[in-house]
Amino acid sequence: MNERSVKYSTFVIEKNYNASPERVFSAWSDPSAKARWFPKADEFDFRVGGREINRGGPPNGPIYTFDACYQEIVQDKRIVYAYTLDKGDSRMSVSVTTVEIKRSGSVTQLIYTEQGAFLDGHDTPEQREDGTKLMLDKLGVELQNE
Repeated sequence: MNERSVKYSTFVIEKNYNASPERVFSAWSDPSAKARWFPKADEFDFRVGGREINRGGPPNGPIYTFDACYQEIVQDKRIVYAYTLDKGDSRMSVSVTTVEIKRSGSVTQLIYTEQGAFLDGHDTPEQREDGTKLMLDKLGVELQNE
């Protein structure tokens, strides 16, 4: 693609889970638990300054690389990370994500906020938001199965 462009976007997804904040946080912080609803990490170092890297894709297709660095972690309450998403050698996006976890009555509310720069038409904010909703639905299924 020769044309260079950037599209900025912020989206927020709110989900309620029938699980404690501790269980929801653990689903993000424990590598084996996270691998049940998010692609298995090639590298998983859940601490401030630590990285999570996932590589994969369809058979005979491009390799997608998710490369995150954790910026802030508040036990059972908040996770903030910056990440890039690449398709082969092409950078698709650069984002900052905040995951807030709060008790709300008898459920736990998760508020997922992503602020992204979507580059050169390789991805759109709408596609990313749709994919993230599917991912958070998988998290809900995992929490029900525990």
